[in-house]
Amino acid sequence: MSAPCSPAPMHQLTLDVRPEVPATLDNFVVGENAALLAALRRQIAARDGSWLYIWGAPGTGRTHLLQAAIAESRASGRPSARLPADQGGMLQMEPDLLVALDDIDQLDADGQALLFRALIQAREAAGSLILAGNAPPQHLVLREDVRTRIGQALIFEIQPLDDDAKGVLLIQHAVARGIALDADIVEYLLRHGRRDAHWLMGVLDELDDASLTQSRPVTLPLLREILRDECEPGLPF
Repeated sequence: MSAPCSPAPMHQLTLDVRPEVPATLDNFVVGENAALLAALRRQIAARDGSWLYIWGAPGTGRTHLLQAAIAESRASGRPSARLPADQGGMLQMEPDLLVALDDIDQLDADGQALLFRALIQAREAAGSLILAGNAPPQHLVLREDVRTRIGQALIFEIQPLDDDAKGVLLIQHAVARGIALDADIVEYLLRHGRRDAHWLMGVLDELDDASLTQSRPVTLPLLREILRDECEPGLPF
């Protein structure tokens, strides 16, 4: 199979009526990540100056987990903040604060300095941190003292989903958007599509858009049309 390309936004002018589906810990498809999820729940409640580090390839759910953790923390009444790497310059530990910092591998020099300071100040502030990146601490392209501090955390690699779990993810994603997804669509995508969950979710969103725009049901022939139009010549049509 030739390398497929990512679905392009074909229907930019279509009114997007898909319901927003907030990221929660309950709608994260766990797969082999039960221990990680348990540790994340503990970290949400931690006020001991500790930090948790999770890492994984793009599309494995790092951002979902950080968004879900902050939402759950805020629901409990705790002050919480999620920062992408390009906002790392705003990082400041405050009393009782839970900070989730995404893509730490992309922090600039100022962001790294503030992260190092926050890791030192977290205990005194009775706060805690959840950090996410694309590699284990020893392979992060960061200051040595920052890497060393991060390496003192509890560390989890997000394990990729197997095909059964990806099928659950597709069905869950479809149900949340009110899409009636036949088994043949799930089977086709898992057998012939890309292996990463991000691509699968993108295809499903394109399928939903096409169904709304063309007033057609979500079917395997419609899916094949989308993938053919999106330069997927290696797939069977």
